Amino acid sequence: MLATGEAEPTQAADVYALGASLLISATGWRAVDYPDDAPRPVQRQAIADGRRRPVTAPGELGGVIEAMLSFTPEDRPTIYEVGKALSCG
Repeated sequence: MLATGEAEPTQAADVYALGASLLISATGWRAVDYPDDAPRPVQRQAIADGRRRPVTAPGELGGVIEAMLSFTPEDRPTIYEVGKALSCG
């Protein structure tokens, strides 16, 4: 992404994006720590450097989000695993 400016869509990227959305919905904080007025290159570099905020969502949700936001794409759960973890029964 940093080299070309283009994101490659993957299932792991989708899981990360959903995890980031869940985190901001649950806590009010975005997943990556950078100033609110940071330009896109600074935002991208913060993501590449792994400057992720700690996941503070309560209970099992926090654990699922933590896994979804893993810096290593191969360590993220599949969307099926996420759905199973978030199901109510």
